[in-house]
Amino acid sequence: MFDKILIANRGEIALRVIRACQEMGIKSVAVHSTADADAMHVRMADESVCIGPAPSSESYLSKAAIISACEITGAQAVHPGYGFLSENAAFAQALEDHGITFIGPSAEHIRIMGDKITAKDTAKALGIPVVPGSDGGVPDFETAKRVAQEIGYPVIIKATAGGGGRGMKVAKSVEELEIAFRTARSEAKAAFGNDEVYMEKYLQRPRHIEIQVFGDGKGGAVHLGERDCSLQRRHQKVFEEAPGPVITPKLRAEIGGICANAMQKLKYIGAGTIEFLYEDGKFYFIEMNTRLQVEHPVTEGIFGVDLVREQIRVASGMDLSFTQNDLEINGHAIEVRINAEKIPNFSPCPGRITQFHAPGGLGVRMDSAIYDGYRIPPYYDSLIGKLIVHGRDRPEALSRLKRALSELIIDGIDTSIPLFHMLLAEPDIQNGEYNIHWLEKWLAERFA
Repeated sequence: MFDKILIANRGEIALRVIRACQEMGIKSVAVHSTADADAMHVRMADESVCIGPAPSSESYLSKAAIISACEITGAQAVHPGYGFLSENAAFAQALEDHGITFIGPSAEHIRIMGDKITAKDTAKALGIPVVPGSDGGVPDFETAKRVAQEIGYPVIIKATAGGGGRGMKVAKSVEELEIAFRTARSEAKAAFGNDEVYMEKYLQRPRHIEIQVFGDGKGGAVHLGERDCSLQRRHQKVFEEAPGPVITPKLRAEIGGICANAMQKLKYIGAGTIEFLYEDGKFYFIEMNTRLQVEHPVTEGIFGVDLVREQIRVASGMDLSFTQNDLEINGHAIEVRINAEKIPNFSPCPGRITQFHAPGGLGVRMDSAIYDGYRIPPYYDSLIGKLIVHGRDRPEALSRLKRALSELIIDGIDTSIPLFHMLLAEPDIQNGEYNIHWLEKWLAERFA
């Protein structure tokens, strides 16, 4: 087991990893930019190192600065959290070259799953169901027309190196295809430095279902059920729950087994999430995230496991502490993302928090690194906290979420809290009858 771990991240996820380290008796090292000198993760860690100025490109994304911090402090391993360098194969490889353990999958697996086309081909080879689409990249408009004719409209064009909805366009007819194709390539080039795109059948009313997997790197792997993350705006999740309201035990066992078997074949190590679109009883692979997810607490809630602790264990060479037969779902969990944003336009709202009170009580968890007087810097993601509730069933979890939201106080800035008060009053949310288009349609109608 490691004696000291460096957390290459900030905010609530850095704090989350530090807590796991403390419970395991492992020393923790926080890194921070100059803008985060007074951040809670810096206060909570055993040691801290300033790695650069405020812009993330000069601090949290600086591989050299983080490796230097490891060498200065003697950290034997790095936990990347999510975002920043968490899915950067070159970073994982650089750590390995310096004799430092990357708490996550191998650089090879990050590389395979980081390219959308390679990931889709790999998924198909491993027996994971995929969306009908192009075989690889689509080099020109004539090819795009042929592919669209083969799979049928509507189609979606995606950047091979993309994510977060950038370089992604829908075409419902051949007339729309040309501008969608050229726009997607242009956006992909600007966002990722790579204008290659691929095409898939565009599903009309799918849900976003993701399967949590975990491997030991030795050929052992399990799945921890699914999360429904269908409530999204511009492909960004805002509300996640587990188990999924429309997934039956039979479906869960089938798709979970397929995913676990695939990870066994890959000899995957650590946490991963295989994301699907789900429609009419069928699953279609979107991508695999080779890291811990923002929404991992809902899985922890229904299974009673600590996924970060497990990441650290398997990275140190230990076996998984549970088998598939040990994993039984208990109740229902929901997470809402609390962002420093002004509703309804979702514009970032950095600033000073004048008052903060976290909700409590049975089945309530608040993952956040904010505090009274904390000034949210304008340089990073607007996520400032996650409110997670757990209940015996979905109605109890929804009731508990409503109560917890009424207790949560964050003054001094605008947040997304009012959005969730409104959503919980909607019959579709209460009944679990929503898909990936529901939220944007609702926002357009509500704030027209």
